[in-house]
Amino acid sequence: MSELSEARIPDAPAIQRLPLVQLILVGLQHVLLMYGGAIAVPLIIGQAAGLNREEIAFLINADLLVAGIATIVQSLGIGPMGIRMPVMMGASFAAVGSMVAMAGMPGIGLQGIFGATIAAGFFGMLIAPFMSKVVRFFPPLVTGTVITSIGLSLFPVAVNWAGGGAGAVQFGSPVYLAVAALVLATILLVHRFMRGFWVNISVLIGMCLGYAICGVIGMVDLSGMDQAPWLQIVTPLHFGMPKFELAPILSMCLVVVIIFVESTGMFLALGKITGQDVTPRMLRRGLLCDAGASFFAGFFNTFTHSSFAQNIGLVQMTGVRCRSVTIVAGGLLIVLSLLPKAAFLVASIPPAVLGGAAIAMFGMVAATGIKILQEADIGDRRNQLLVAVSIGMGLIPVVRPEFFAHLPMWMSPITHSGIAMATLSALALNLLFNILGGHERAAVNDCHAHTH
Repeated sequence: MSELSEARIPDAPAIQRLPLVQLILVGLQHVLLMYGGAIAVPLIIGQAAGLNREEIAFLINADLLVAGIATIVQSLGIGPMGIRMPVMMGASFAAVGSMVAMAGMPGIGLQGIFGATIAAGFFGMLIAPFMSKVVRFFPPLVTGTVITSIGLSLFPVAVNWAGGGAGAVQFGSPVYLAVAALVLATILLVHRFMRGFWVNISVLIGMCLGYAICGVIGMVDLSGMDQAPWLQIVTPLHFGMPKFELAPILSMCLVVVIIFVESTGMFLALGKITGQDVTPRMLRRGLLCDAGASFFAGFFNTFTHSSFAQNIGLVQMTGVRCRSVTIVAGGLLIVLSLLPKAAFLVASIPPAVLGGAAIAMFGMVAATGIKILQEADIGDRRNQLLVAVSIGMGLIPVVRPEFFAHLPMWMSPITHSGIAMATLSALALNLLFNILGGHERAAVNDCHAHTH
């Protein structure tokens, strides 16, 4: 095995020295995987707010800048912030429903969204120390269930990409399926026949091959690249001073709580993958960075930020567990935010190419959850019920997103997030079955022990 694949995250702030070329290539994998998700939120909100193409491009650059800075702080650890693990940050989907509604409200618009984001980020920094104490409510039974649900809730994204993108006219066309299959097959063959460094960049190899073939057959659209400037600096408060209105602020504060619930599950998943115990202190640092990034984002023309679940699958699949890689990836995001032409080039990767890689990686997240569940007493019928119901609840927004359409709007950050639904269900059922019913179960177990 190469030096890189053997890397582990140190407890101390010191960072392992790894070959620069390897760091850049593995960091680039992280960027390519999360890029589509990172630019989707500003794209959706920009369109809802009626912005023109140049202003939407500015929103995307602002998002990349904040995501890059937040990724570096989260991975490196600066002051009281940053969990010091290989975490990628980006704009959170949890707030999209609320923000689209705000964009169309008279007197709210983008400035109201930015004001609510700043206020919610400040609220998040206040409650992070309290939220970090919930680690003890996440035994392997709950953690494994949540991580399995994260993988399953990401899977529709991979399938949509593999079919050519959710809005593709010829969705499921044999050409799209062939490209996705080629990327997936390349990744699998690299894992089977190669070692060390090549395995670490298997996703990049598969995606580069897929992109090259798409370029040859005319699937790569570079129209409009000539109009993109070479250099653009993101300036704070570009759209004017933020507005602070009570209803949007309350809605975004709820979103921050949901982000914290999701991030807690992701941090615990990453801890399992990297062989590191996530302590309450580490969790507090990680959640503070999530909230701090959102606070900072409101001033820099972007939205609530959180840790990205899809990158956890990449850490698991490549075996590259050192945080130096995500620090480099954060630097690459900052460079992309300054160079619109380079960002445009990355955005031209066809969805089918991403889909082939995502099928393997999102599946790896679910596989990690199943592995963690082996540490729990899964033979116990109540625990089986907890897993079954929680995964089922997590799949409701995935299978039928409109299932909760008639519930109040303020509940949408919870009801539209499979991860939040599964996490809250697993926590509640674990409280009911194993914590509140702990004495009764101990007596039953003793009884079984004596009869055997």
